[in-house]
Amino acid sequence: MAAHEGSWARRIDVRGAAPRGGAQRGSGGLPIPGNIAGVGGGAGLIIVLVIVAIQVFGGGGDSSGGTGFDLNDVFGAGVQAPGAADESPIPAGQDPQRDLFEFSDYVFNDAQQTWVGTFREGGDSYDRAELVVYDGAVSTDGCGGATAAVGPFYCPADQRVYLDLTFYEDMRRQLGASGDFAWAYVIAHEIGHHVQNLTGTNGEVARVERGDPDRANELSVRLELQADCYAGVWAATVFAEGDLEPGDLDEAFTASEAVGDDRLQENAGQRVDPDSFTHGTSEQRRTWFENGFESGDAAACDTFSPDAI
Repeated sequence: MAAHEGSWARRIDVRGAAPRGGAQRGSGGLPIPGNIAGVGGGAGLIIVLVIVAIQVFGGGGDSSGGTGFDLNDVFGAGVQAPGAADESPIPAGQDPQRDLFEFSDYVFNDAQQTWVGTFREGGDSYDRAELVVYDGAVSTDGCGGATAAVGPFYCPADQRVYLDLTFYEDMRRQLGASGDFAWAYVIAHEIGHHVQNLTGTNGEVARVERGDPDRANELSVRLELQADCYAGVWAATVFAEGDLEPGDLDEAFTASEAVGDDRLQENAGQRVDPDSFTHGTSEQRRTWFENGFESGDAAACDTFSPDAI
């Protein structure tokens, strides 16, 4: 699809000035929930069996690498897919994560419906991403393989969001970020990366990086903060519909701070090294999520302006 050129879509130039599922389970598939499939026009759920070998996941913000939360330092890289020796499906009634699966699918579709409206207002159509829910490890069509240590991620090459539902509990235990809306923030952030792919922002970042590789980390931070801001824009629509409960926003704020580069490095017992940041500090991530929420406007998510970070 052609890059969306609505009033909020901006291009990046070399000076840095601002400017486009399916459920997989480690040991078997799940039937499409009758009351969820097709929500918001349908996400095109694909139910498949995941039996994969662990590979090195190619990160980054270009057109082929994935964009995720980069949590290897916290969880470690040697994660074996549970159930790899058992290819039998998990009966739907016995799946301990069924409720979380259905909630994730609902948030995924609701967030996309928000962007359908935003693109329509800009005179363009929105191509929906697909959702892939996996367990332990997964292979992708365009971004190589990934383990749960990568955290939730988006692959621009296949336009899919990948979620390991065990990360929901890891957020609570390892990062101190619990609650349904903390998880919703994670999903909405990954949808934000899909929006960047559709608007051409990913491609522009890749182009600038090829010309100036030294800016790769800085541009990655700007890309991630914009996805946080886009997640805040979606949260504003939830608030406007009266669907937020007391404490929901606090859960999202806590989650955004928990995945700041400085916080993750501290939790891993490492020296905080700003030169290595690729996602932004805890303060930056909360600030940009809050900017999106308070404005409810994607045009407020200009993280590529020179003074944005």
